[in-house]
Amino acid sequence: MSLRKTIVVAVVALSAAAFLSTSAHAAKRVKWKMHSAWGSQVPHLGWEAVRFTENVTLMSGGDFTLKFFEPGALVPANEGFDAVSKGAIESAWSTAGYDVGKYPALAFFTAVPFGPGIGEMMAWIWFGGGKEISERIYAKHDILPMHCLAIGPETSGWFREEIKELDQLRGMKMRFFGLGARVMQRLGVSTQLLAGGDIFPALEKGVIDATEFSMPTMDIKYGFYQIAKYNYFPGWHQQVSVGLLEVNIPKHDALTAQYQKILEVACRASAMHSYAETEALNPAAMVEMGTKYGVHTMRWRDDQLAVFEQAWLDTLNEDAAKDPLFKEVADSYLGFRKEYKKWGDAQSLNATYLK
Repeated sequence: MSLRKTIVVAVVALSAAAFLSTSAHAAKRVKWKMHSAWGSQVPHLGWEAVRFTENVTLMSGGDFTLKFFEPGALVPANEGFDAVSKGAIESAWSTAGYDVGKYPALAFFTAVPFGPGIGEMMAWIWFGGGKEISERIYAKHDILPMHCLAIGPETSGWFREEIKELDQLRGMKMRFFGLGARVMQRLGVSTQLLAGGDIFPALEKGVIDATEFSMPTMDIKYGFYQIAKYNYFPGWHQQVSVGLLEVNIPKHDALTAQYQKILEVACRASAMHSYAETEALNPAAMVEMGTKYGVHTMRWRDDQLAVFEQAWLDTLNEDAAKDPLFKEVADSYLGFRKEYKKWGDAQSLNATYLK
């Protein structure tokens, strides 16, 4: 073969190899849409959603991307479930607490009244059977729930006036979330679940009399202090709150093992990062609520907390008796807590031992 023919053959071969390599690389590229229940500017919940998508992009070298979509851009804020289930979008950044209309038992996977801190909660979900139950429930709708978000204790209500006695709650209209809403209903409160961005207009127009949403960093952002000046602690209904990345199962199954692992690793990193961030930023935000916005930081009395707790236990027993799935999840959660208590009690410390 002549030198010229050899060069031509080599060039053709290299071009073909380059084309195949480029085609293979392009075939690996995956672009997903990710609906978010919270806007990108919402502290912790929205911030972490954006950070999560950035981490996936970085870890995949730019070959696997999740495009963040603000609430309402694809579907309404709290309605990611159906869109993911149908495959209209690949994923949604949300919380199981927004899916309780499908299965009330899903509330356990976000927050439980008078529940544990993050260590015990994530231990139950990730290693104590919670994850398997949640996956089985969501799988009926072609959804894989990935527990990607966690935030610290919340406050338990913004009120227009001081609540001296719990009888004042009776007849009140209030935005309330999750299992805590069931407790408030037992105390005569009419509750409704509103997306974060819908709460202030509802307060302003008198559609609701009071609200709970989250914690100082977020609540300041939503401006509740402009209408309600009394903010109550502790967050007996949400000592820790866990969020989800809801993923369409067929889309997840089509991913390479590498991309599936990237989702898992980024997910668990986000859960810990978001929790630590809430704990770091809220002390200063709590002070700012009072000094800058004139908010009265209040605390429920012990006898009032006892009423909330008893109402929760009554609700738990009542709902478990009439809903087999609720009972199954409750039994798993309570069984883990009972087992964990031996360890937790052995490791517990008082705030101080100095006199």
